[in-house]
Amino acid sequence: MKTSLEVEYWVIDDTGDLVAPGSLLDSSAQIDPEFVEPMLEIKTTPCSSMVELREEFIDRIGNAVDAARDQDKRLVPLATPLHASPAEIPYREKQSTDLQRQIVGRSFDDARVCAGTHIHFEQSNVVDQLNMLTALDPAFALATSSAHYRGERILECARPFLYRRSCYEDCPEQGQLWPYVDSVDEWERRLEDAHESFRERAITRGVDPNAFDDAFDPYDAVWTPVRLRKAMPTVEWRSPDATLPSQILQLTEAVRSIVTHADARGTVVGDADSYAGEVTLPEFDTVESVTDAAIYNGLESPAVTSYLEELGFTPSAYDPLANRLPDSNLSKRQAKALRLEAAQRLEADLEQRRVRA
Repeated sequence: MKTSLEVEYWVIDDTGDLVAPGSLLDSSAQIDPEFVEPMLEIKTTPCSSMVELREEFIDRIGNAVDAARDQDKRLVPLATPLHASPAEIPYREKQSTDLQRQIVGRSFDDARVCAGTHIHFEQSNVVDQLNMLTALDPAFALATSSAHYRGERILECARPFLYRRSCYEDCPEQGQLWPYVDSVDEWERRLEDAHESFRERAITRGVDPNAFDDAFDPYDAVWTPVRLRKAMPTVEWRSPDATLPSQILQLTEAVRSIVTHADARGTVVGDADSYAGEVTLPEFDTVESVTDAAIYNGLESPAVTSYLEELGFTPSAYDPLANRLPDSNLSKRQAKALRLEAAQRLEADLEQRRVRA
């Protein structure tokens, strides 16, 4: 099952201030701009093994870090910038972003403080892949990297709360976790319905229908934690935060193993009869309740750790970066210092991986 990675990192200068990547975007074809200025995305090609993926991922990030240092910039592996005003995180000029702000409303501003990791799996038994990744949603707690928003410590896993519960609260089909599906056709119908309802909301908010149709097709009008990507084609898991490369790879390896097993054996939900050794998935209501516990309490919740253990993880083997940050609220000055510290952690993490290689 070929696997690829995309990770979003904040860009700062040597004082810890958020800055635009500038010419850093030209340093590699594997670096893309993001929808806000002080962020970039580093991506790999589809890799056939974890050995190949690990080597390419470390190489891509290492090159990006080196290019940034040459320009007196640093990359920050945090899910939020900890403390930042809207003026510090300007949007890039992009029609679809402007339309989203108009359609979603003021809560869309919360999306711009969120940096995540996306894991792409080559499509195989798509329904089993979709459903297994849906059940794995609370595993973002294993690699959470921020509990802060605008200086306030809001809860254990800030990014999934801000992205799902705040930004897309009024547009749940666009950004929140979808239930299990029985077929790809069911997923496609749900996608069409979500697209149509988003279009209707757009028109009621004064968006020109032709402008909406130019900006969004059904596949590009949902930003859910699990989704199908038609162009690649992959099943994409968007649940985790941006974090240290070693932690991304640790989580990716575990998730890839679980998904590979589910892809080979098949899946059944709840107490359904299993005659061929399929992987049994918890009821979707259980997934949602554990996800909420993960957002609010992370790995401090016994419900979360026991759930993840049943799915095949070893929570005690993970050390989320958010645990290394203060429990208190932060000033802007403290946030800048912590961004620099996180950038140093990233560089040290890379150096350790390079030495091992």
